[in-house]
Amino acid sequence: MRLKTKNEIAFELFNYIILCMIILLCLIPVLNIVAKSFSQEGAVIAGDVFIWPIGFHLDAYRVVLGSQKFLSSFGNSVFITVVGTIINVTLTVFTGYALSRGRLRGQKAIMMLYVFTMLFGAGLIPTYLVIKSLGLLDTLWALIIPTLVSPFNMIIVRLYFYSIPDSLEESGKMDGAGNLRILFSIMIPLAMPVIATIGLFCAVEYWNSYFDALMYINNYKLLPLQVFLREMILSASDASNNVDVLAQVHVSLESIRGATVVAATLPIVIVYPFLQRYFVKGIALGAVKG
Repeated sequence: MRLKTKNEIAFELFNYIILCMIILLCLIPVLNIVAKSFSQEGAVIAGDVFIWPIGFHLDAYRVVLGSQKFLSSFGNSVFITVVGTIINVTLTVFTGYALSRGRLRGQKAIMMLYVFTMLFGAGLIPTYLVIKSLGLLDTLWALIIPTLVSPFNMIIVRLYFYSIPDSLEESGKMDGAGNLRILFSIMIPLAMPVIATIGLFCAVEYWNSYFDALMYINNYKLLPLQVFLREMILSASDASNNVDVLAQVHVSLESIRGATVVAATLPIVIVYPFLQRYFVKGIALGAVKG
């Protein structure tokens, strides 16, 4: 095993220092928000809180989690994310598998249509008119249906299926399996890394989406969590209007904002470690093997 030279050691040390500085720059604002959410009102107002809570308490979380508007928006986001991700991944897998098989007629033309949508968009007003004509305004489906199949995700899945040897499919047919049986029994188990990866992409996209809700939703009962969070952060007056129990306890507005950010981010943070081991593997195999 070759020993590292002094220059190589110095270069690695320099890289570690730079990476640690970048991690701190990204992590400190997050820790500051979390610390404020657990700190006393006086310490937050005085600006004494940095990355460690002062006067630890959970009043801000009681306020946020006790808000009917927060719970309603949280439920809407959960529905949008779970239902949208399941349907999106299902359609993406079906489309990617079909387009990976050379026997499909018009395969190149269909792929060109998908690629075309990546390069050119209809624009905001035509999209709004389509949503309106379909009767999807003021429904949660307006936030799910327009983005059901992502061309980028579909191409990754297609390349992954394309890299699977045809001999596996032929052996399945020799045993009497049909296309659906081959897909569910052979292809999908082999493609779990890329499926988990695009599932994570879809879940994060649906969970963080708020612009579509601003455009298509007027009923405040149907607004997702990110819109609630946006209104919390924009101004003090909006936040006071959105937290219906704010006046009942002595909690600073910054603590309320921090608790809302933590509550909005925590679900994705919890899900990510379970899919992280598939993340790099799925992208690498889907992009390189194809």
